[in-house]
Amino acid sequence: MNPSNRRAICPGSYDPVTNGHLDVIARAARAFDEVIVGVVDVPIRKGKTLFTTEERCAFLESATDHIANVRVAPFSNLVVEFARESGAMAIVKGLRAISDFEYEFEMNQLNRKLAPQIESVYLMASPQYSFLSSSGIKEMATFGADVSDLVPAAVAKRLAEVVQR
Repeated sequence: MNPSNRRAICPGSYDPVTNGHLDVIARAARAFDEVIVGVVDVPIRKGKTLFTTEERCAFLESATDHIANVRVAPFSNLVVEFARESGAMAIVKGLRAISDFEYEFEMNQLNRKLAPQIESVYLMASPQYSFLSSSGIKEMATFGADVSDLVPAAVAKRLAEVVQR
């Protein structure tokens, strides 16, 4: 791949997208010529999603529309296959804690076996987002907590509609 056209993917379930995710995406966009935010259709590790793939993509498109070199695309295959199909030279992931590292280390080794030409790049969570997770956001919203400062406004609004008891 031409080094002047460095492309990366930022894969995830984004169920829902958080400000922590957006921070990693924005930082990746400064490091790469193009960033494709890959929204996994059916996440194996996390099971059923609260939001459809289309909703998750729309949230991300809205939240990243000000970043010229970011685009959003759904995928339903292995991350390395999505990266290869996208012409990406790197997979960018955010790390918050040791537990993230342990999981990502294992995934990195498997991905390197399948696609050694695709590099994995890890960005440490910014301190203000190091505690933030999609599952935590969903739990907080379910019990009526205000999550409006942790997710994009459209996500906070839709979460309130979906989790109302």
